[in-house]
Amino acid sequence: MSLYIFARTVVAIVFFPLYRIRVIGKENVPENGPVIICSNHISNFDPPVVGITSPRDIYFMAKGELFEKPVLKTLLPGIQAFPVKRGLSDRNALRKGLEILKNGNVLGLFPEGTRSKTGKIGKPLAGAGFFALRSQATIVPCAIIGPYKPFRRLTVIYGKPVDMAYYRENKISANDTAVAIMSEVENLIKNHTE
Repeated sequence: MSLYIFARTVVAIVFFPLYRIRVIGKENVPENGPVIICSNHISNFDPPVVGITSPRDIYFMAKGELFEKPVLKTLLPGIQAFPVKRGLSDRNALRKGLEILKNGNVLGLFPEGTRSKTGKIGKPLAGAGFFALRSQATIVPCAIIGPYKPFRRLTVIYGKPVDMAYYRENKISANDTAVAIMSEVENLIKNHTE
C-alpha cells in the first residue's frame, strides 16, 4: 500500500465522523484525464479534506518552507505534495504542475495562496489561471464550507467544470482567468450556505 493511500485512509477514518463531512457533486470530477481542482482556503486541514473527498488522487503544491523540516521533507513527497516558493514565480513548481497535468493527473490548488482569516474569498494569485490556460485540464471549482469544529457539519462541494474555451481562445490573462475561477468557487459558497 502506498503512503498516499495509507494517509488518505487514516485521515478519512478520523475526519469524516469528527467533522461530519458531507460531500456534494463528486460526479463533477471527471474520471479520467487532467483535472485542476480549485478550492477556497479556510484551514490548514483543507488539503487533507479535499484529498479524502475527491474521487481521484490529487497532487498538491505546498509551501517550500515545509520541505525544510526533517520529517516533512520525507513525508510530503510520499503524499504527492511538491514545493512552491511563495511570493515568487517558481519555474520548477510551474513545470512540475504542468507535467502532472500532461500525465493526465489531478492538481489541487488553493488559488488564494494563503488561508482566509475571515472565511471570505481573497484575491487569487495568477497560478491557477496559468495552469488553466497552459493545459487542457478540466477546471473543477471546489468550496469548503466550515467551520472546522468537532461534530459540526463541514460541507465540501465540487461544482460543474468551468468552461475555459473563451479564456484560452481569447488569450485572457492568467490573473483574470484566476479571478473568474474563484468567482465560481464563491458562487458555490453562496448557493450552499444556509
